Amino acid sequence: MKKAEALISSVLFEKINTIAPDAVTKADMESMFTVPPDAEMGDLAFACFKLSKVLRKAPQMIAQSLCGDFSCDAVERCEAVAGYINFYISDSFRTDVILGDILSRGEEYGKIDIGKGKTMVIDYSSPNIAKPFHIGHLGTTAIGNSIKRIYSFCGYDCIGINHLGDWGTQFGRLIVAYKKWGSKEAVEQLGVKELARIYKDFYVEAEKDPSLNDMAKAEFTKIEQGDKEALELWHWFKDISLNEFMKTYNRLGISFESYNGESFYNDKMDRVVNELTQKGLLKESDGAMLVDLEEYGMAPCLILKNDGSTLYATRDISAAIYRKENYNFDKCIYVTDAGQSLHFAQFFKVIGLMGYDWNDKLVHVPYGKISINGEKLATRTGNVVLLEELFDDASKRALAIIEQKNPDLENKEYIAEKVGIGAVIFNQLSSGRIKDINFVWEEALSFEGNTGPYVQYTYARTCSVLSKTECEDKKLPDGLVLNEDEKALISILSKFPVKVEQAHDDYEPSYISRYLLDVCAAYNRFYHNCPILKEEGDVKALRVALTKAANTVIGNGLWLIGLEKTPRI
Repeated sequence: MKKAEALISSVLFEKINTIAPDAVTKADMESMFTVPPDAEMGDLAFACFKLSKVLRKAPQMIAQSLCGDFSCDAVERCEAVAGYINFYISDSFRTDVILGDILSRGEEYGKIDIGKGKTMVIDYSSPNIAKPFHIGHLGTTAIGNSIKRIYSFCGYDCIGINHLGDWGTQFGRLIVAYKKWGSKEAVEQLGVKELARIYKDFYVEAEKDPSLNDMAKAEFTKIEQGDKEALELWHWFKDISLNEFMKTYNRLGISFESYNGESFYNDKMDRVVNELTQKGLLKESDGAMLVDLEEYGMAPCLILKNDGSTLYATRDISAAIYRKENYNFDKCIYVTDAGQSLHFAQFFKVIGLMGYDWNDKLVHVPYGKISINGEKLATRTGNVVLLEELFDDASKRALAIIEQKNPDLENKEYIAEKVGIGAVIFNQLSSGRIKDINFVWEEALSFEGNTGPYVQYTYARTCSVLSKTECEDKKLPDGLVLNEDEKALISILSKFPVKVEQAHDDYEPSYISRYLLDVCAAYNRFYHNCPILKEEGDVKALRVALTKAANTVIGNGLWLIGLEKTPRI
């Protein structure tokens, strides 16, 4: 409805300025438009309350005055009600302009150019090397991937960075554990699961023999000093881990432009420490070095431990400076759980205190916790659910449903994989990202409720309709009269570009997910109430065009949230 709003706003602007020149600006008028809660009250409403003081009239009198003799190609009629002007969009505008725009732009529909010529760096997923890729990483991975796609859709050059956890004393522990309780054959056969097993063994044994901790520190020191054997083991653990991570990323259709992890910044941290020292920002506390942030209402930001080793903040500051110098980003986004909010606030502030005026381009996007069936995460493999197991289980459950509903479906195993994974991802993205999520299998895999399979099934329904008729890109005839279901469908489809912009502004994929549910509900009402293939002539042409438009919008929306388009279910 943005085009209709622009046309109406132009006419209103002229009318108002005829009465009182320079009374309002076009920017002022944008905030006065709203969408009525009920379609019977119109498609757009203009609130006249802010004009009351300027024009010195009651809002209802202003509404009646502006509504009188109103002429606009987009408007069929308007009414003044309780200080609002309710506008009813004409059927010809709906079909010629709104529907025509969707059909002509196709996969480009909804794209906006607010990011044209700009670069966005996004740091997300970032699992720890030699540890299982578990459901705790689902939030950062799914939300980060969707935000990256949304920003790309808005014209940004997007650079996805997987900031792998590949440095620290834990690798010394792992080397000790491997030498004492592991074997090459077991690691090659079982991969990360075996590495996780021997890592747990280290903690069990270290409680009995604390000297193991000293051995672990010594092994990590060897890595830092370039010891050949230690480095070879470290690289081997990394390669095994990354290969297994890639299996999950491939299932999700996710790729990154950089896999530079924490270790990449080892030779870049001295510069940061020296710069903080030169600028008088470092203070000593019990042998450790920190930046005091008390006057900003935050705990101090630790830069060096009392043994001189670095911390996460040191590496993150180094990484931010490197990314700015190498990518010259206009925005750098970090997608992590809400528990890390203080950490990001601290090192963002330190970067500002260092004199880098781009620290306001750094954005932390937090998200809530996830549970399964209301319980804390737990499996036989530890205290988490592995994503591999989660996706496998989801795919099996989806296949069982397909076997029951459509046993003759071709490639049903492939489709079950996409629907099952789609259910998991949609469940993560259907609520506001900051909310805690409870994953319930039966709800997520329902084809009827507000779920991923429901959206994918509706997309498949539009594909089925289009496959049974000739869908030629012809201009629809003039004079078409729309029924309420057809009007409602066009109205909801017209909101897609606005939802994309809102999702961009708030880093909120759930705006797209919830919008897709509204589109599917509108299309399914239309589908059940308005025969398509049984109709003929102009009515059939219109309804096929509406189906194609719905197919376009749902397809574009599915891509934005990282779900597969499913032409058949």
